Amino acid sequence: MSRKPELRGRAARLARLLPAGAGTAARTPFVLLVVLLLGGGLIGLLVLNSALSAGSFQLDDLQMDTKSLTDEEQALQRDVDAYAAPDALQRRARELGMVPGGDPAFLNPDGTVKGVPGAAEQSSARNPAVRPPEVLAPAPSPSPSPTPTPTVPPTPTVLPTLTPSTVPASAQPSAAIPSAQTPTTPGR
Repeated sequence: MSRKPELRGRAARLARLLPAGAGTAARTPFVLLVVLLLGGGLIGLLVLNSALSAGSFQLDDLQMDTKSLTDEEQALQRDVDAYAAPDALQRRARELGMVPGGDPAFLNPDGTVKGVPGAAEQSSARNPAVRPPEVLAPAPSPSPSPTPTPTVPPTPTVLPTLTPSTVPASAQPSAAIPSAQTPTTPGR
């Protein structure tokens, strides 16, 4: 058995103030508390760091998506601007067989005509042949029977023609307008 050395003087007085056997027992819970707090803090820092890293990667992905979508939007806007340009509209109208209109005439609310209408120029050398609108055929559905179904061609619709005797006098054009002119547009 080992003996403790005897203390003298000031050390002996201080030793009497502290209990002899309680020092090691009271220190253990405190050390465990400090170790648990440090370990919990380190684990919390690791979780926080991982969450920040994941958020950073997600932010980078979203910024790349935003950049690519912005580039796509700008490309589409350039396409829209190119299609809306006057020369592109004129070229597309000529491809559809349209010709520039003549001088317009306007109808006043009282029924009088303002201006002298002019005919549109009919220059077939400059205009391509008029094409009918393109119609997409429905997709063929697989049918179990190989018998073809007969197709009936559409019947042409006959529109009634108006003669001056069937048109009321208030709706007939004035004498200043030739009868072979283009229709007038409403006033603006």
